[in-house]
Amino acid sequence: MEIGNPNKKRIKLMELIMKKYIIGNLKMHLLTIAERERYLDWMEKGMKGKKFNDAEIILCPPYVHLEAFSQRKNKKLKLGAQNLFQELKGSFTGEVSAGMIKAVGCEYVIIGHSERRKYFGETSALANQKIKVALKAGLNPIYCFGETRAERDGGFIKDVITNQILTAVEGISPMNLEKIIFAYEPVWAVGTDVIPKVNEILEVRILWKKILMGKFNAKTIGRTSLLYGGSVKSKWAKEVCIDPEMDGVLVGRESLVPDEFLKIAEIINNNQ
Repeated sequence: MEIGNPNKKRIKLMELIMKKYIIGNLKMHLLTIAERERYLDWMEKGMKGKKFNDAEIILCPPYVHLEAFSQRKNKKLKLGAQNLFQELKGSFTGEVSAGMIKAVGCEYVIIGHSERRKYFGETSALANQKIKVALKAGLNPIYCFGETRAERDGGFIKDVITNQILTAVEGISPMNLEKIIFAYEPVWAVGTDVIPKVNEILEVRILWKKILMGKFNAKTIGRTSLLYGGSVKSKWAKEVCIDPEMDGVLVGRESLVPDEFLKIAEIINNNQ
């Protein structure tokens, strides 16, 4: 009976655990086709000759550009959407379904971003519905959670994050938990050029793991990723990702500048 090579199995497991994610959220930018094409040309040129063997590079452009990005992307780039509706189909004017974004080449979708919560009143309960519909369509959700400055200063960070995480994973199986990429996004850091200290990010990582340990086993959590998001720049990549042992970053503004975005990706990819 052939029992296989145990070393190969260990290598595969290490690859799974060590994989990093560098995700670019382009938000409501690239306003014209010309802008989009310049961006794609710039990104394509910047990626030539670069190897990201231990990292997944994902771009999340506005809905209207998804198909064009899908046609232009190379094997080194994955595609994600910035949001989706919580129903698979139906009479929901102006909304976009999981199946639609899957059909144009998306593998990922951002859910629960702080801007969706702030401007559109989206809750963690709604995020839970969106996570389930994304998984059903074969998409990997990128679930964002994090506290405001008032919540942190008031000492409510543990309660806030616990509620956001437990609500989001309600009814999620261990197998599907591994498909969710969590992103710690302190709301007070987004777009401010103010970042948490290494120990503050590490404390959230420990809290995140402790929360999930109450519902899932250690093996499942070991295969689940946690990223950092909020004013991510190459000069801070070490402080917000490498030192606190995060599994990657969710990049906002800097993803609009391919050279800076790829520099962030290189730093994280080369320092594992």
